[in-house]
Amino acid sequence: MSAIRKEREDPVTRPPITRRAPSGEVPLWDAPPRGPVVASGGMVAAAHPAVSLAGARVLADGGNAVDAALAMAAMCWITLPGQCGVGGDAFALVRRPDGTVVSFGGSGFGPDGGTPGFYRDRGLTAIPLGGPLAVAVPGAVAALAALHAAGATRGLEELWRPAVAAAERGTPCTARTRDDIAEHRHALARDPGAAAVFLPGGRPPRVGARLAQPELAGTLRRLAVDPADLYAGELAERAVAALADAGAPFSGGEWTSCGRALTGPSITGRYGGLTVHQTPMPTPGWMVLQQAALCDGVLAGLPWLSAEAVSRAAGAAATAFADRLAYCASDDDRWRVLLTPESLAVRRAALAGQGPPAVKRSPVPVEGDTTSVVAVDGSGTAVSLIHSLAFTFGARITVPGTGVVLNNRLGRGAYLLDGHPNEVAPRRRPLHTLNAWLVTDDGGRLRHIGNTPGGDGQVQWNTQLLSHLIDHGADPARAVAAPRFTVFPGSDADVLGRELELRCESRLGAETLARLRGLGHQVRVQGPWAAGGSALVVSIDQESGALLGAADPRQDGVALGV
Repeated sequence: MSAIRKEREDPVTRPPITRRAPSGEVPLWDAPPRGPVVASGGMVAAAHPAVSLAGARVLADGGNAVDAALAMAAMCWITLPGQCGVGGDAFALVRRPDGTVVSFGGSGFGPDGGTPGFYRDRGLTAIPLGGPLAVAVPGAVAALAALHAAGATRGLEELWRPAVAAAERGTPCTARTRDDIAEHRHALARDPGAAAVFLPGGRPPRVGARLAQPELAGTLRRLAVDPADLYAGELAERAVAALADAGAPFSGGEWTSCGRALTGPSITGRYGGLTVHQTPMPTPGWMVLQQAALCDGVLAGLPWLSAEAVSRAAGAAATAFADRLAYCASDDDRWRVLLTPESLAVRRAALAGQGPPAVKRSPVPVEGDTTSVVAVDGSGTAVSLIHSLAFTFGARITVPGTGVVLNNRLGRGAYLLDGHPNEVAPRRRPLHTLNAWLVTDDGGRLRHIGNTPGGDGQVQWNTQLLSHLIDHGADPARAVAAPRFTVFPGSDADVLGRELELRCESRLGAETLARLRGLGHQVRVQGPWAAGGSALVVSIDQESGALLGAADPRQDGVALGV
């Protein structure tokens, strides 16, 4: 990535950003947010308080960051059932105390019989977004098992015991989960397993009502003893039989093949003189690196969240989505060419005018759900983990008798376009929206670690977080609370032909929004906190060594230190 960079103050210790409205009043987004949580022994952050508490307890009891992340992931499955689960996917980055960074990926294939002709013979022009034909083999358990084997100090039975107990006794239904269930009640009602848990009495639960998941508790006990059971055991047999009976052409062989996680080094790029680590394919981590390279040395010289800065970042995002749609597949390395100096130079030159790109793409859907966790311990081990069912409650079907809700990643991430690199094919993983990141300095020391859910918003908001933290010295609380903007559409598979627009939270201010329109953007104004996402960031104060952390105020999350 670009080596052009002016010298700047330390991104953690420089003074807070101040920017005043023309009237002299401080706009809402400039009011100082609640400061970051500060700790020295370790820190966790998640989108649900019970998840953060589970991780903090592990750290306080002497576990490491990997232990904490594994406990938190299982608790997410219970407290955030629309966003993630055993039947979904997961990806993680781990920084070890020696400075090495390793990626763990868990995502699966569609059915072995799922050729393009299979879907076309049924009169389909796209893979369905719900039901059995939308499902890919879930990879989350394989990823967590590999993560556990590589760095945990405690057994999965111990780490998942709190989640099992929470599933048995039930956890209070949040407003978010109640709304998710209400929105999808008709689809959930068609599946007996989902209806029994999420529609007690035939209706969505009230906020605070306990949602017990006894079948899922039993499944977690089983998987804690033998994670491979989901891929080559009785659980796999149940899943394959149920899907095949419902018309999805799974053979069972694709499940066995997905029992091993995708493990290897992170992919890296440079931003602001630091190294950004990202998750490799099938994730869009390369898109964050490309956007960062297209913005490096530019955003730092522009006023924070000015129209010109937003326009440049939006142009970089649109470029990345256009490249993803044109070139990318999970089993192809052409994305690497997009990060070469020659390719980046061409795209930087094209963005120099700051106008919106004239590209057409496949848009992102209006829905989708994911959640994530971050954990850092006193030894320097750090984990950024993100997991999802794709859409809310995934395919909205369960494996009978297990409590496992299945994902709809195949329907969301694979194309039914003749000859496209990402055309659906047996043993080809669909492209993903999930990605995780961390930042180190030239000595390999951790500087920042984070992530955010949000479909195709992820790669955009993660790039924005990097700029807030590195270019402008924002602390984690200010970074996660900053006004958000999103290029829409992205490159998901489900809808074609929508016009390009720039969705902006109103806190950017009327003057900035008007200026963006003047620069040629089709601006759609959202509510002050309505962009979506649930960003999590933990940073290291370089002078004191203290951990600074924060969770996005747009959702229910908290950061906790020990």
